[in-house]
Amino acid sequence: MSLRLETIIRKNFHEEPGEPCLWWHGTWWSRGALEELVEDCENNLRAGGFREGDRLALALPNSPLFLAATLAVWRLGGGVVPLNPQAGAEGLGRALEFADAFGVLIPKDAGALGSALAATGVPVAEAPLSGAVPEFPGRRGQPDSADTGVVFFTSGTTGHPKAVPLTHGNLYSDVAACLERVDEIGQEEVFLNALPNFHALGFTVCALMPLLSNFSQVLLPSFMPPEATLDAMRQGKVTVAAAVPTMIALLMGVAARGQLVPSSLKLLISGGDRMPSRLDERARRILGLNVLEGYGLTETSPVLAVNPNYRTRKPGTVGPLLPGVEAQIRDPEGNLVLPGQEGKLWVRGPNVATSYFRDPELTSRRFADGWFDTQDMVRQDEDGYLTVISRVSDIIIVGGFNVYPQEVEAVLAEHPAVREVAVVGVPRSLSGEIVKAFVVPKNGATPTSRELVAFCRERLPHYKVPRSVAFLEALPRSSIGEVLKRELKAR
Repeated sequence: MSLRLETIIRKNFHEEPGEPCLWWHGTWWSRGALEELVEDCENNLRAGGFREGDRLALALPNSPLFLAATLAVWRLGGGVVPLNPQAGAEGLGRALEFADAFGVLIPKDAGALGSALAATGVPVAEAPLSGAVPEFPGRRGQPDSADTGVVFFTSGTTGHPKAVPLTHGNLYSDVAACLERVDEIGQEEVFLNALPNFHALGFTVCALMPLLSNFSQVLLPSFMPPEATLDAMRQGKVTVAAAVPTMIALLMGVAARGQLVPSSLKLLISGGDRMPSRLDERARRILGLNVLEGYGLTETSPVLAVNPNYRTRKPGTVGPLLPGVEAQIRDPEGNLVLPGQEGKLWVRGPNVATSYFRDPELTSRRFADGWFDTQDMVRQDEDGYLTVISRVSDIIIVGGFNVYPQEVEAVLAEHPAVREVAVVGVPRSLSGEIVKAFVVPKNGATPTSRELVAFCRERLPHYKVPRSVAFLEALPRSSIGEVLKRELKAR
């Protein structure tokens, strides 16, 4: 019998049912209380006709319902499809059709969303966030393997859907390897679960890792507002917080204004987006903690690499690869590069997916001979630590030269008037692309485009210097804080 996550978690629940499991709206739930909710969800799904291989879509915020529904589906041999509940009816409908879902679960107070989704033909069930999945008749689609635990959408809800099926083995391997690599994580921890669980990082690290490891978690439906999050962290005595750089910056902003940081907090892990060096410096000054930076993709469950601890971390890197993960760094022709040289990262390992969901064409382009093409440009040092140079899709071609946006962003971030910056390539009729920078000034600062261009000209080759600078009040971001560069390119 293949490894089953729900079996491990059920054993944890039964061994110590009275121990705290999750903090929700100011109250600790025991493992036994969550187990009762899982059983209710399981019984109602079975009564509604849910069978092995079916997929239940979860258009939910982080909640006891999200966790219980996931475990119940797994006990029935099915998979879950987490979706962003803020994506809108059109986007959600497109994802539901592609996922061939048994039904979709939405919050009780979702308003008109329920009727809008019902028009897609997919059965809709509503439930309170601390309640159980109701009994409802679903539909039978084409069954998937019982090994598939979750299907994540990675391309948003516009355009051609791209979804990644991850098995129980993929997810377990990633959790186990992370725990082996990060030796700052002890035997009894309290995790912050505020990253959206419909995202792979939030799902695996913030929700699943505590359940598999008998850790407790402070469960929040949203990170916002950060004042409330910091207060919940103090009440729940959070020891480990995984977040994206935007969330870390907001927490530090609240702390800098006088709100107390929980004395229990000992470990801060950053993932999901590049972490500016200044953010690390501020975290050390304001929170008294260094930040362990990591890296991964949905296709890798999602963690690929992470700095092991505060003693051996290398700022600016994402740490060494997790145990069990193999890597090849290749040039554009597919040849292995020499150590220390830049190239495209290919990986394989027990945490790496083997295909895209019902998309053989895309699968054939990204998976080959057991290897997965991350499409990211990296460099690996003599100790195995990775530095992520750029996403291949983000590379800007200027007059035949490659420009990595992160390099230009790093320079602009050093300007004293710049709070945030994002760099993209925009088309130019005769010479391919030009470099354009979008800048959020610091409060009270009024930098000019000419000033910032001159600043870059002193520090970068001419072809890397932005030809245009636009000023914004805020950068557009995804639900987990990633900068939406596709939106910037469209401006």
